[in-house]
Amino acid sequence: MPRSDVPSSSRARWLLAGLVLAAFAALLALRIHHWGGLDQTALFYVGLPATIALLVVFTVRARSAVGIAMAGTTVGLALAGPLLGEGLVCLLVAAPLIYGVVALVAWVATLVLGGGDRSQHALLSVPLLFVLALEGVAGTSLLPRAGTGEGHTVVSAPAENVAAALAAPPEYGAPDALFLRAVPFPRPVSAVGEGLEVGDTRLVRFTPRRTLRSGAEPTPRHMELRIVESEIRGDGGRVVFEVVEDTAFANWMDMRRAEAVWRAEDAGTRLTWSIDYERTYEPSWYFGPIQSYATGLAAEYLAATFGSAALGDS
Repeated sequence: MPRSDVPSSSRARWLLAGLVLAAFAALLALRIHHWGGLDQTALFYVGLPATIALLVVFTVRARSAVGIAMAGTTVGLALAGPLLGEGLVCLLVAAPLIYGVVALVAWVATLVLGGGDRSQHALLSVPLLFVLALEGVAGTSLLPRAGTGEGHTVVSAPAENVAAALAAPPEYGAPDALFLRAVPFPRPVSAVGEGLEVGDTRLVRFTPRRTLRSGAEPTPRHMELRIVESEIRGDGGRVVFEVVEDTAFANWMDMRRAEAVWRAEDAGTRLTWSIDYERTYEPSWYFGPIQSYATGLAAEYLAATFGSAALGDS
């Protein structure tokens, strides 16, 4: 780069940084209306995206169309974060997909504009991208929307202790899985309700939903479940919970049922939890495996939680 171009490039970066700061200042003034409204949630939704945007502005040294597109996407995602509120969870999960599509499209566009034989081969990917982009329109989906996550544990306690633990409200702790801890999904806090008979209910309370609006109070989130099938034996049993109402995960998936099965083994009692759900996001080839993985981790978390409760009763 010629020496005379350096000051101009530097001024452009400072100007872009100033625009980013001004955009976030306007966003804060619009959505908060007073500085005292900032809390940890505000720092997460506003501070982190702003930091990312500034890092891109000051550090990126893009020399290609793909690099420029990736840098622009990063700034765009950082600016969009505060506007999405709770939807930032989806933004975090979808970020690899967004970056991948941006890089692929920028690369294909570069080849097409360059001309030659490579441009003709690159054009073959355009129809494929178009078809993939249409998934979800008019209810179309490449993969089934229904899914099940499953997890199990072997508890060093008799089957009757596991049944007693399932019949009582558990004490929820932090999940061990890194994915569940890294992504800010709603987490169970407490539950009310007991029993394992058909018709018995549970009301599980989750971490509240928080927003940046001036004077807004945290919105409670919960899931109500009712037992629709129950079979209790001396050496095990099976209980099926139907989801009656869900205000915790409705933005990400349609939760249907949860099933707990336990049976005595030589090493103790095997407890298996399974969660039935319906995917509500497309493309299926991306969000399908992610939701299946996350639901499986949630089922493992339930198995570990009630398994620990059973050990406490032994």
